Formats: sequence, C-alpha cells, structure tokens
Amino acid sequence: MLSSASHGAFPASDPGFAALPVPDVLASADGLVSRIRLCFGLSRDTFDAEVQPLLQRYAGYVHLLPATADNYFSSPAGLLNLGLEVAFYSLQGTDAHIFSGRSTISARRQLEPRWRLATFIGGLCCELHRVLSHQIVTDEAGGEWPQFLVPLGDWLASRSATRYFVRWRPNATESRGLGVFALPLVIPGATLQYLAQDNSIIVPHLLSSISGQPVYRDHNVLDALVRRSLALVVDRNLQANADRYGVPQFGSHLERYLVDAMRRLASGSPSWFPNREKSRAWLGSDGLFLLWPQAAHDVQALLEADQLAGIPKAPETMLDLLLEAGVFVQQPDGASTWFVLPPELKTAAEAVKLASPAILLNGVTPPAEPLTISLVCPPGATRTTQKAPTTAPAPAPAPPPGTQFSLLDATEVATSPAARASPPPVSQTPAPPPAVVADLAVPSPPPPPSPPPAAAPTFKLNAPMRLNPAVRDALAAIVGTLNGPGSAAAAAPVAAGLFVPLAELERHGVQPALAGRALADVGLLVHAGRDGPATVTADFRGEPTIGLVVAPACIDGFDPAAFEPAAHEEP
Repeated sequence: MLSSASHGAFPASDPGFAALPVPDVLASADGLVSRIRLCFGLSRDTFDAEVQPLLQRYAGYVHLLPATADNYFSSPAGLLNLGLEVAFYSLQGTDAHIFSGRSTISARRQLEPRWRLATFIGGLCCELHRVLSHQIVTDEAGGEWPQFLVPLGDWLASRSATRYFVRWRPNATESRGLGVFALPLVIPGATLQYLAQDNSIIVPHLLSSISGQPVYRDHNVLDALVRRSLALVVDRNLQANADRYGVPQFGSHLERYLVDAMRRLASGSPSWFPNREKSRAWLGSDGLFLLWPQAAHDVQALLEADQLAGIPKAPETMLDLLLEAGVFVQQPDGASTWFVLPPELKTAAEAVKLASPAILLNGVTPPAEPLTISLVCPPGATRTTQKAPTTAPAPAPAPPPGTQFSLLDATEVATSPAARASPPPVSQTPAPPPAVVADLAVPSPPPPPSPPPAAAPTFKLNAPMRLNPAVRDALAAIVGTLNGPGSAAAAAPVAAGLFVPLAELERHGVQPALAGRALADVGLLVHAGRDGPATVTADFRGEPTIGLVVAPACIDGFDPAAFEPAAHEEP
C-alpha cells in the first residue's frame, strides 16, 4: 500500500486554475484595455468611471475560463481575451458606420455614443453562452458554481477557494440564447437603461446579437459588426496557434455564420422561399431540401459581402461543416446529398436535406405550405409528360340546301375539280347586279396600326473601370432597382443627381466611407457644398435620410428633369 508521502508525489492530472482576485485577472490584459480606451476616445477618468466597471464585471464572470476545450482561445483566460478582442474590433468598426440614419442630426448626436457602447457590449458578451452550455466549474471541495446566479470571481471568493476545475459537457449543443441570462451579471441595469433612453431599438438590437435571433424587419448594423469581428478574431487565433499546438479544428466556429446566412436568405430572398418557380428551397412531405451547390453559392456571396474572415469557398467544405454540426442529414446509406424532383424540374437535381425545416423557416412570414408529394427520387429520374393524342380535324358538315355561300366560298367551289366536272347548281336567288358584286369583292382597307407604346427608360450604371469594383457592383444593383416599380427603388433623383442612402450601400456590403472616397476619386460624387461633407440629408420615402449624391453622367437613361422630385435635399 502506498504511503501518504509517496501518494503525494503524483500530482493530479488536472492542475486547474488559480482563484486569482479579479483585478489581477484583468491586469493580464492591460495592453488590450489601453487600446480600447484609445478607441473610445475618452479621458482616463471618464473611461475609468464608465467603461472600466464593465470590464471588471466581465472579468469577474468569466475569470480564467477558456473559450473552448481544444480549439480557439483554449488557453487560460481564453474567454476573457476573446471577449475583449471582439469588443475592441466591433467598437473600431463603428467609426465607418452611421447608426440611426433616418433620425435627425440632433437625435443622431445623442444616440451615436449609445450605439457605440452597445456595439462594444455586444462584442464583449458575444460568447457568454459558452459558460452556461459547455462548462461545469467546481472548486477543490467539489462544489459546483451556479452560473446563472453569481459571477465566478464572487463565488470563488465566497468559498475561499484557491483553485477551481473545469469539466466540459459531452456533446454540448451551442445555444447562443443562453447568453441573455448571463447578461445581467455582467452589464448593470443602469447601463441598459442608459442605452434605452430616447430610443426603442438599441437594446433590442443588442439582445438580438447576443442571443443569435435575427431582427427580420431591420438591418442590424450592431450584429453585423460583432459577427465580422468575431470571425476575424477567431480566424487569427487559429492561424497563430496552428504551429504551436498542433492542428486545431479549423471551421468549427463557422456553422453559426453559415446557418445565419441561410436564415437571412430564407427570410429576405425571393429565390429562397420554398416551392416557388426557380427556388433554391423545396418543402415536401419528406422534408426541406436545398438545391446544391446553387444554395452554397448564394451563401458564399452573402458572407463575402459581409466581409467575414475564414469563410469557406468550396461547397464541399460547407457541406462537411453543416453535416458535422447536424444542420444537414445524410441518406440512410451514408451519402451526403439527396436527389429530388420538384414539380418544375424535368430531371432529378442534387440537394441537401435539413434536419428540420424550422432551422430556416422559423419566423419566416408568410409561412411556407409543404407540397403533398414526396420530393426524394432515384438519381437520374425524369418526369414523363403525357401528351394529348393528336387527331385529324373532323370534316365540316355539308351545308343544308338553300344555304347561301359567301363570295370566298363560291369562288372555291367554282374552281374546284368537282365543280368543273358537274354542272353548277341552280340558285333560287337572283344574282346581284355587277356593281354590287364589284363592291363586295373590293376588300375594305385595314385600320391604321396603333402606335407602339412608349418604351420606359432603362437605367444602367456606366461608371469608369477605375471605380472600386465593390462600389461599382453595389451601385449597379441600386441603379437597377429604378427599372422596377417605384416602391422598390433603392435610390431617388434629386436636383444634382441620384441620391443613394448609406443604408443601401451597407446592405450591399460597402462601407459608406469607402464609397464616398471611391466616387470622389473618379469625379462622380456630388458634394453639398464646396467645403461641405460628402454626405447629404434628403427626404427619402417620407423620412430624413443620410446618403450620397451620384453624378447623373454615369447613369444611362437617367434624366433628373424627367422625374417627379422623389427626394428633397436639406441644406
């Protein structure tokens, strides 16, 4: 039997984490905290009074916990560093965006600091859900930390613990909505009340970003900045640690972006609404299917417009990631893709099957009605169409005796071989006078052709090739909306040119600052004044909106004088 001394010579396999005071935990990230203070542009005293308490509370909640077991930010204090880095880059991204673009200048001046702080908080707390869903924390005595009730730092201090240990839940499911329950332990209620003053959208957009639930009716700029920053930070961490720690599981953090992109397409793209002509999605009695790789190309284009780092470009890679995450399901024989035969196709098409239609269609309005048929078919199956039998037309019945023929009928009868072989029938009606016959034989002149309807002008961007390609593609798509109904137009004519709202540029993945510089470089940006700003405020769809004015010389078919003034510029 081993003695106590010899038993103590074998250390535990898991050394755990030191229960350090919270100020010491945060001090390990002093360099990053200094960068955050400079990005806020606050004095040291103001920063210490308004922002530093948020960092202290976040460090007190996550302490030295890693973000993942064996992937990105898996070292001690990994979750702390992940939150701080994402918060920093999210805050930095607000400099190139304009929030509350439809508000007045005075209202924007008041809301802008709140939007910046909310975006910072969204980045800081973007991965809080991992503490609640993936980890079990215990102290030396075996006591388990109640994650929903108290921050980890406070719990360790209350139990006078010197070390603590982390166990990872097997087969844990990522549930971002859990992060909302940890938010009150990190963000004081007074801060949320400050964010909610004079508006009703900042806090909902913040909670939407943390919980992973999209806001379908609004473009959530805050969430877009956080998602882009998180992808950048995770991708950089994986690349930096690949040589030191072996081969991390690249791509395991990307499922959320792929699923989010598919949900955005399902809620906003007509070509993704199920069971429509030329749709990517088909909902039948046997499940929801996406045509593949067509759907993968749509997802890739959307995520490239979001400028996310590390997004896979190959449909095969996307398929492997989503199969591994349980979003797609395989066939019983293990095949990754299925073959379906929707009503509008003549031959079977390759597709992927979602584990549940609710993954894409939950919250999408109007709800999709499933087809009553099964879509799955064997490879190479074709749809056979049965043609109606062609039959010879039935002969016209002979006219009864005494029926009068028209002049055309009489001429045909007189010149037919049968008519020449037999004597002409005796007509009981006297022949009309020659003059009458002549009048009937002369055809009346055809009515003059109606003039063709005037063709609607076709608008097309004709910009110089040296214009930034991303800006050119976005403007081409916006100008193209002028060819549709007026309610769908994404821009409006003003006295100086075409007014393009900044929100439309962002919706096409272009930063307004980039668009302004690119247009100015090629001489296509119309300034409000010689020394004034690049942007102007105009009444667009009944609301004051900030945008850029593009010179009309680069738009074929565009004549501001031919339009009713749809937008009115403010001085």
